[in-house]
Amino acid sequence: MIFKENFKIGLKDIGKNNKLKNKAILECLEDIGGYHSDIAGYGVNQIEKTQLSWIILEWKLQVKKRPTYGDKLEIHTWARGINKFFTFRDYKIYNKNGELCVIATSKWVLINIANGKLERITDEVMTKYQPEEKQVFSEELDKVNIPTEFNSKLEYIVTRKDIDLNKHMHNLYYLDLAYETLPEDVYEQRPFSNVRIVYKKEIKLGDKVYCYFTKTGYKNVVVIKSEDNNIVHAVMELY
Repeated sequence: MIFKENFKIGLKDIGKNNKLKNKAILECLEDIGGYHSDIAGYGVNQIEKTQLSWIILEWKLQVKKRPTYGDKLEIHTWARGINKFFTFRDYKIYNKNGELCVIATSKWVLINIANGKLERITDEVMTKYQPEEKQVFSEELDKVNIPTEFNSKLEYIVTRKDIDLNKHMHNLYYLDLAYETLPEDVYEQRPFSNVRIVYKKEIKLGDKVYCYFTKTGYKNVVVIKSEDNNIVHAVMELY
């Protein structure tokens, strides 16, 4: 089943040259995925009943034609693939002229909110989503390497505004931290047409983290680590 929703770009969604920001794109994708889960019976309003919550592990985003303020968008999404403990969701964004502007894929797991453990994704769950076989990228989510040397770092302490319904730092705020970590000359190169985010370990209220920046070939890489440097929380590539 391909689930569709219309969105209109507002002031909060735009950045440089009045173009749609990458974070705003991911917000739209997150929202439409949530709406699809509502219909399937595993959305936010059903958590109390199901005791299950979807947690994202990875994003891969590619902007082909960046929309502008006021544009009306049609977003398509569908579930696909299942491997016991994770599944994929793909997306396409079209403008009012029917042009394909954005493609994206994501990887998700189900968490039992009572014990915080991974829940096996059953055929019963996936059947409710009516999964499709097609995918937007020819290759599956590739492995992201973690650099060992960095050019700069940023310290950050997680506050209440960062926390989501799962009591972790919301997944899109990691992207905010990545942009804050970029050196000014790199930051001015935005918007980046490609975004890759891999979440390794949740960040909680009051945690102090360090965000490290380096450039690997043509990719700008930001790694978020724990205060003691022993835990990698996330790895992001922007280019």
